[in-house]
Amino acid sequence: METEEIKNLLGAGIILSVVIAMPSILNQSWTSISQAAYYALIILVVSVGAKKLVAASLDIRAEHRIWHMERFGFRPTAYFKNEVPTGIILPLVTSLITAGKLFLMTILTFEARALRHRAAKRHGFYSFSEVTDWHNGLIGTSGVIASLFLAVASYFFNEEPLAKFATFYAITSLIPFSNLDGTQILFGSKTIWTVLVAITVIFFLYTLLLV
Repeated sequence: METEEIKNLLGAGIILSVVIAMPSILNQSWTSISQAAYYALIILVVSVGAKKLVAASLDIRAEHRIWHMERFGFRPTAYFKNEVPTGIILPLVTSLITAGKLFLMTILTFEARALRHRAAKRHGFYSFSEVTDWHNGLIGTSGVIASLFLAVASYFFNEEPLAKFATFYAITSLIPFSNLDGTQILFGSKTIWTVLVAITVIFFLYTLLLV
């Protein structure tokens, strides 16, 4: 893992902690911040770890960074002068405006690069040495599935808040916008994206009813 990626993941952990703790922060209850940081750490470790494991199994390096946007339209010249750190701004502003009632966790994106020795493999998953939309979709899918498994495990261990936040993380990971995970999953396979959305919505509704 490169130093730059570590910095981005640490930044993502801080942002996610603040988003989770926003209701308590607005109520000036600072004691829950450590609990929010604990939840954020587990969610990121599980999601990012799953994506890296699947990427490694495909001889691909998945590198994560804070979500940035360069474009603001469809015209060829529609670019911001500098990249906008939307992975910082949108989650924090959304959480602040809604007083912590809406958790937008679109913080990280990933970029997949083929490892050098991948080109030597020409069978099965490795029929092509380059990284395709299908491979990106598999990597993104693993993060969503891992988050849902974390939600289920959290219920069994009576960690309902963690289950709720893991579910929110999974459903926001499916948003097909910009270069977020949801876009990469959708381009990889519309069927997989649709099935994941259906399953995650069920988890989400269950969370709203019981948590």
